[in-house]
Amino acid sequence: MPPSERNRIRCLILACGNTLRGDDGIGPWLAVWAEERYAAEPAVRVIARHQWTPDLAEDIAQAESVIFADCAVDALPGGVEVAPVETATSDAGLATHHVGAAELLALSQELYGSVPRNAVLLTVGAGSTELGETFSESVLDALPEACETLDRTVRGFLVSE
Repeated sequence: MPPSERNRIRCLILACGNTLRGDDGIGPWLAVWAEERYAAEPAVRVIARHQWTPDLAEDIAQAESVIFADCAVDALPGGVEVAPVETATSDAGLATHHVGAAELLALSQELYGSVPRNAVLLTVGAGSTELGETFSESVLDALPEACETLDRTVRGFLVSE
């Protein structure tokens, strides 16, 4: 197997959130869990950020699959969801303060001519995003399901050809 194939990122996990805003820290928490879980798996790469920024488009362009992980303030607290992400249309515009998953896919396509074959958004419904470094009870209860869902999604991407 050529070196470029051996080191190719088959699954990129992009997590975002603020660990000082309660349940908004679920993305970074899942990133730490994933880094430990897939430490021996070179085909998986994990990146955690306070927010997603345009520079991540290059990482996305180099991945076969991407899992965006974040909290959802408009979902049932503790609810774990995985939904496909479609590339944003070119007329959607690009915000400089916060870039969403669909916009990052569009930027990846525009700048690098490539998007992952698979792109999903894994969310955990936030119960509270008040100042603090602890999760709400609903998110604490959802941690096992969130980890299982993330693991199942990663494994599915690693075996798909």
